[in-house]
Amino acid sequence: MNVVTSSRSTVALAAAVTVVLAVAGCSKSSTGSTTAAAVPAASATAAVAACGSSPSATPDPASDPVAFNNANLGGLDQALACALKGKSLSGVNIAMVVNVAADYWNAGQVGFKAGCEAVGLPSSDCTFFAPPNGTLTEQNSELETLRSQNITGYSISAIDPASAKGTIATDVANGVNVLAIDSPLPGTAAASLYLGTDNYSAGFEAGTEMKTALGSAGGKVAILVGSLTAANATGRIAGFEAAIKGSDITVVQKVNDNLSASTAQTDAETILANNSGINGLYGVYSYDGPALAQAVATAKKTGTVKVVCDDSDTQTLGFISSGGIAGTVVQMPYEQGYTGAYLLAAEHVLGTAATMALVKPYLEADGSTLSSGVGLITGSDLGAYKSLESQLGIG
Repeated sequence: MNVVTSSRSTVALAAAVTVVLAVAGCSKSSTGSTTAAAVPAASATAAVAACGSSPSATPDPASDPVAFNNANLGGLDQALACALKGKSLSGVNIAMVVNVAADYWNAGQVGFKAGCEAVGLPSSDCTFFAPPNGTLTEQNSELETLRSQNITGYSISAIDPASAKGTIATDVANGVNVLAIDSPLPGTAAASLYLGTDNYSAGFEAGTEMKTALGSAGGKVAILVGSLTAANATGRIAGFEAAIKGSDITVVQKVNDNLSASTAQTDAETILANNSGINGLYGVYSYDGPALAQAVATAKKTGTVKVVCDDSDTQTLGFISSGGIAGTVVQMPYEQGYTGAYLLAAEHVLGTAATMALVKPYLEADGSTLSSGVGLITGSDLGAYKSLESQLGIG
């Protein structure tokens, strides 16, 4: 169960915001007005050595639900700003390409814009794109457009990692830097660095909350998700199942809603109508939580069927407040946008090797994950989380 005191939440909130604002102020003054030529690799290496990094421990969401990994990423942002100081950003042209137009990515867009401003890039050199209908065709079309605009790097939450493999290989071979966000891209040319949630850990938190919500009696749970093959989905489901292992909770269905909130709600309504024994629903993608909570309300089973989900859409937080959702595992897409802008700029200016030398101390044990952190928000933590969103401009 996620229980914290209000004073602890306030301290975590203040620390997170202070780090973000301090980094923004420092980097903006150091890179925004320079006209110096791009430095040679040897100078970049020296700059990396001068900007030593000191990563902090990743907080446990059970004891510090709104801290995420902001302090750790703030340290990396400062190191990148130091290495970029005095370097020219001329020619840097970056983008953030996500997988669907959803409330979840509004925070990512705000973070990306703030990160670009902090680095010193004009908005014309920073493109954000969310496919209106979450289709692979839309995402691929945008990537073609970016190539025609001489993009130097982009972060991407790939709709279909397998289909993206060839495209990413071609882009990287042509000197374009590609950063995986939201979902890792194993087996691709962008596999070496992933900025986002440790999806297994996120799923484990969700499973832990489901155990709390259902209590010792346990029950039967259905899982609804926008993809049964994307790495973020498979990682979260694996973590969820690991958390409930050995309990009296059984996963009886896994349903692909194909990135559609309306499909998720209809599927949940059908599941509840045909399976009277189901008393838990886990919604993996950002729109799933509200869709499942609405389905439960329509079936007049609010309170009887427990909903646990991921992410912090406005509707999700509303259902947390009203009790329609027991808890949600929240990520920090703001930091995926913010730190993503720093990384893409640094890779172009400093080179990949020098940038990765700075990033390395901040990686998780797998050597490729740069965690944006995990939070677990229930009704008791909602006020602190909303305050954090407000102070970051994403409320």
